[in-house]
Amino acid sequence: MDPARIQTLIETGLPGAQVEVSGDDGVHFEATVVAGQFAGKLPLARHRLVYATLGELMGGAIHALALKTLTPEEAAVRRG
Repeated sequence: MDPARIQTLIETGLPGAQVEVSGDDGVHFEATVVAGQFAGKLPLARHRLVYATLGELMGGAIHALALKTLTPEEAAVRRG
């Protein structure tokens, strides 16, 4: 598994999302996902939306995925 494939899967499953994925060992990854679909949702619900885009790969080819999930408005505030 590679970061580019994970990025593509998340972007396909969450249309319009901005996604950055990193990971050097092929099984542990970090992703920042900015998506309007996260508005009004708690962190756990946001993570479930992302995990749903990856399906069976979670716990299999993807051993661990650390997530930062933001709405576009939250991301704009962080950028200042």
